[in-house]
Amino acid sequence: MAMKNSVRAGLAGALAFGVLGTAVGIAHHDDSDGPAPKGPYVALGDSYTAGPEIPDQSGSPAGCDRSDRNYPSLVARRLGLKSADFRDVSCSGATIGNLTGVQGTDDGANPAQLSALSGETRLVTLGIGGNDIGFSSMIKQCVQQGVIYYALGGGERADGDDAPCRERYVSGGTDEVQEKIRAADEQLTLALGEVRRRAPQARVYVVGYPAILPAESSGCGRAMGLAPGDVSYLHEKEQQLNAMLRARAKAAGVRYVDTYTPSVGRDACSAQGERWIEPLVPRAAAASVHPNERGERGMADAVLEALGAAG
Repeated sequence: MAMKNSVRAGLAGALAFGVLGTAVGIAHHDDSDGPAPKGPYVALGDSYTAGPEIPDQSGSPAGCDRSDRNYPSLVARRLGLKSADFRDVSCSGATIGNLTGVQGTDDGANPAQLSALSGETRLVTLGIGGNDIGFSSMIKQCVQQGVIYYALGGGERADGDDAPCRERYVSGGTDEVQEKIRAADEQLTLALGEVRRRAPQARVYVVGYPAILPAESSGCGRAMGLAPGDVSYLHEKEQQLNAMLRARAKAAGVRYVDTYTPSVGRDACSAQGERWIEPLVPRAAAASVHPNERGERGMADAVLEALGAAG
């Protein structure tokens, strides 16, 4: 979700020790039950869309880390789109604010993603929100806590606390991450209204996140450097983020693409030959705790199914 270099550096260190609001309600073109549109198609999103470190990296700026095998590229090829009818403007590290504002990267600036939309656009996919709640930084924080947890004997600790990182985010009955999800909800409401204003003829799909961690530790914690209870906590936060994305899509009158359900059992703790998400130390060409090529294919299949173009 965050920029590739930031994720790698942070995790390695841990291991080492209306304005537009009313626009949502405006009547719009909706042919979601018709044949899949043949473009123009614009893909918006963060690193789970872009596919950092999956070969081959392409597009400009290079700092966005887009792969030509990410799910938008696979969807475009499956739909038989010409290159002129497909624009992938996703970018590693993108937040909802980068839909309407320029994003700086380690290698060039990415224009506001919504600038790629026009009245000619017929298909839009949007996968975003993880960076708005700081999910990558959460994982880094929790890995640091996990290192200490296991160094002190793990489950043998006298206080019996198996979720030390959760205490960092939950205090006095207030969950900091839940508050960020609420804030992202408000921002996404405005962003989807702007998508509709700029591309009134497009079919719009909000793409959720695949399973990053299992619901329960099941031996996953030590492999990921996470205390068992923190595995469950992080999983819960992802579920809440996806629930917000689904609800916001429904409220805006656009479709939600569930990539979580088909990825259950294919998280970062699953077998190397089955997982969609790479662990802290990737064994395939992908960024740490990000989709590998298999994961991008699975996400593409979910989008194509929603489009009625699977098979």
